[in-house]
Amino acid sequence: MTGSKTTTGMSKANVLKAVKRVDRKFDYVWDGKSEEDRPAGAEELVAAVSAYRRKRGRPAGSGAKQQIALRVDRDVLARFRAEGPGWQTRMNEALKDWLRAHRRRPGA
Repeated sequence: MTGSKTTTGMSKANVLKAVKRVDRKFDYVWDGKSEEDRPAGAEELVAAVSAYRRKRGRPAGSGAKQQIALRVDRDVLARFRAEGPGWQTRMNEALKDWLRAHRRRPGA
């Protein structure tokens, strides 16, 4: 998956490499010197694969926000996007600032 990240340190390539090490365990004898060259055990493979699969995809939302479809002028959107990543959060903050500045006064 393009852009996907995991925090386990086991990339898909590393998991496949570990699987290949286990597959060849019958024709390879580990000399006990290099930990990096040690074949992965079954428990390690299961843990690595399950951790890799568990971390995929979009993180769960906080539940504090609601997704909507909002139509805005192209120039407004371009201006927010021009500031780089985080433009949606900045747009949300701008709307909050507007609400604070235009608070209704009791009795008004």
